[in-house]
Amino acid sequence: MKIVKSILGRDATLLTPAWLCVLAAALLSLAGVYAIDVGAADRVLETPGQLAPLALKQMIFVAVGALAACLVALPHYRVFRYLAWPVALACIALLVVLIAPGVPAALVTPRNGVRGWIDLGPVDLQPGELTKIAYVLVVADYLRYRTTHRTIAGLIWPGLLCAVPVGLIFLQPDLGMAMLFVPAMFAMLIAAGAKLKHMTAIVLIGLCAIPAMYPFLKPYQQQRIVSMFAQLRGERHMTEDIGYQAYTAATLVGAGGAAGYPEAKSRAVIKYNALPERHNDMIFAVIVNRWGLLGGLVVMALYLVWFAGALLAAAVSREPFGRIVIVGCTAFMAVQVFINTSMVVGIAPIIGLTLPFVSYGGSSMLTAWVMTGLVLAVGIRRAPRFTRHSFEFGEGQ
Repeated sequence: MKIVKSILGRDATLLTPAWLCVLAAALLSLAGVYAIDVGAADRVLETPGQLAPLALKQMIFVAVGALAACLVALPHYRVFRYLAWPVALACIALLVVLIAPGVPAALVTPRNGVRGWIDLGPVDLQPGELTKIAYVLVVADYLRYRTTHRTIAGLIWPGLLCAVPVGLIFLQPDLGMAMLFVPAMFAMLIAAGAKLKHMTAIVLIGLCAIPAMYPFLKPYQQQRIVSMFAQLRGERHMTEDIGYQAYTAATLVGAGGAAGYPEAKSRAVIKYNALPERHNDMIFAVIVNRWGLLGGLVVMALYLVWFAGALLAAAVSREPFGRIVIVGCTAFMAVQVFINTSMVVGIAPIIGLTLPFVSYGGSSMLTAWVMTGLVLAVGIRRAPRFTRHSFEFGEGQ
């Protein structure tokens, strides 16, 4: 214990539920590597034990992400208060580069119509992913010890903090990524003591305004929504066009049954059904096809373990900045998991979101592991004995 305190500080402890997040993250990452290998079309079945190139690259991403989590967990988490605003400004600058006219195509190449990645040669950087971390840190720094957010007028500034990254990401246009920020903001505000009646009123107004957003969507985004409703009604006239990906994903999920296919058969079924983005956005379809409903439930259980470990660590922490950081990271993760799996099973339109820890991608993996590192950084440090109580308000406040 003396060695731990000499490295992590005098207030450090290894007895924290945040370790549940680390365990769940490791198991999910390994499951993702295997699922990517199963879904790889170029996998050589005659060489058992040989991973596909994408799976090997994903293993490197996992190692880099885990190392980043360790580096984040080592310093005291209060250090990130001072880094929050500079990092946020850097992320905003990168988001501007993505949509700025005149940027060379070699640097920013649109993918599926989205300008969301910066080409760095061997790897691509997705600034929207890193912006999620910066946003959590900025909002947590802003809300600590404040009471203004308990009034309607006091919610304007948090709303503006959210509007900047959401607007820039929406212009890429990456609707899926942009949708994550508002629920995360609501979760952090509620954790900070915002009044539920105010939040409920805003949610109801937002729900009423959703139909007004439809004309502002790109034509292909509108068609994906139309295709989803057609699929829910049992219609198949769009399955060879815009609805092909959603229909094929749902078919592979259903084909997995309760226990899934044997490995060789699952590889063949996935390959010859030619599911687009099966290593990325649609990876959950590969998991359920290979391991069935049982495998899908196990993956969901691992996410629940991550959420439980994070929220327990937040409940134990009395320091407001650390508590809000954990809540923000958990909200981003939970909403993303819900939307991604809903897309795969056909109850939400395809909007291009990865499954944290499991989908292929360096930026997504790095972000998920850094969030895990932040949860651990808060969890392993006790608040000082005389820490001011956080977010406790009287009746008149």
